[in-house]
Amino acid sequence: MAGIGHKPDASLSAGPGGDDRAYAAMIARAKLLIPQLRDRASQTEELRRLPAETERDLHDAGLFRIVQPERVGGSELDYVALVDCADALGRGDASVAWNFANLASHHWMLGMFDKRAQDLVWGKDPNALIASSFIFPAGRARKVNGGYVLRGSWPFSSGVESSEWNMLASVVASDDEADGIEYRIFLVNKSDYKITDTWNTSGLRGTGSNDVEVEDAFVAEPMTVAVSDLAGGPTPGSAVNPNALYALPVFSLFPYVLSGVALGNAQACLDDYVDLARHRASTYNRAKLGDLQSTQIKIAEASSKIDAARLIMRATCIEAMTEARRGHVPGMAAKTRWRRDGAYSVNLCTEAVSLLFAASGARGLFTAGVLQRQFRDAHAINSHIAFNFDAAGTNYGRVALGLPSENLTL
Repeated sequence: MAGIGHKPDASLSAGPGGDDRAYAAMIARAKLLIPQLRDRASQTEELRRLPAETERDLHDAGLFRIVQPERVGGSELDYVALVDCADALGRGDASVAWNFANLASHHWMLGMFDKRAQDLVWGKDPNALIASSFIFPAGRARKVNGGYVLRGSWPFSSGVESSEWNMLASVVASDDEADGIEYRIFLVNKSDYKITDTWNTSGLRGTGSNDVEVEDAFVAEPMTVAVSDLAGGPTPGSAVNPNALYALPVFSLFPYVLSGVALGNAQACLDDYVDLARHRASTYNRAKLGDLQSTQIKIAEASSKIDAARLIMRATCIEAMTEARRGHVPGMAAKTRWRRDGAYSVNLCTEAVSLLFAASGARGLFTAGVLQRQFRDAHAINSHIAFNFDAAGTNYGRVALGLPSENLTL
């Protein structure tokens, strides 16, 4: 059954130029996993990482490889697939959807690296998982003959325990920064970093987003990519991956890697609330909850926020792919608008979950129920810097007023 307030998933399209049959089939595979993900959600929280059987399910369904190049066996679906698949999985468990989206997106990003990096990773194992931490000030790198020496300590590396590789963001500079600084991403094998178990949190507990530390590891030049090469248009990987998917501006679209997680979590919360209201009577006066005007209004308000968020997320991803297919690199006004809308749409999802949690009264307090987890996960998702509307909105406003962008990754 389709969720409350939106069209059935069969109507989802990748947009102009996409393969709708392959796309619908992948969404259907994601939806089939929802029941077992809900059943395992408590176990996932207790483990503080994804259970092995859940990762196996994601691998078997081909979900980790939805935006990996076809030439190495990936599906090479349009970018909006990250939103729609995370939306589906998020209805089962936001932690699973979060790690899926993170890890799947890194196959997309690897497709923009030098072919030698792609061959080293995918030549050995095209299913290899790649974690990340895109916090540039956390690392420091210096240029040496043939590559870089990298050191630093990075937090929030989701799914790192299961990953063979890690994309770590760093500042590149000499000791005195005489030549300025550069933002660069380094692809590092797990043998070159140490994982520290720090992930004890109230929300997204099952993501295992632990810290990683690197001490003076040599990273060869082909295993790195400059952020300036990911701003839209041809990338170092374009020679072997000519699809417009690999010419998208990575950090302009960064919110949409994860925004579908908030969407699915909110949709599940709404669907659960509606199902309960249809059958439950008030504890105090035995009135049927579905007959109360206040219940009806809450459903209308929450569903309108979720539907609006879905429209914003999908429209932005489809617009970006359309522009890339035309060979057009978006200007700063479009890039900051995409960041603004990514933050705003997730904020709408958080607002929807919060109002449904408040409307549920004391029922939402019980740890045996799913509502408290949906509430915790919604606010954990919203705490990501990509969804900070003050930051995204300020930068959008600056550019609209003719001032330079303050986001150095765009």
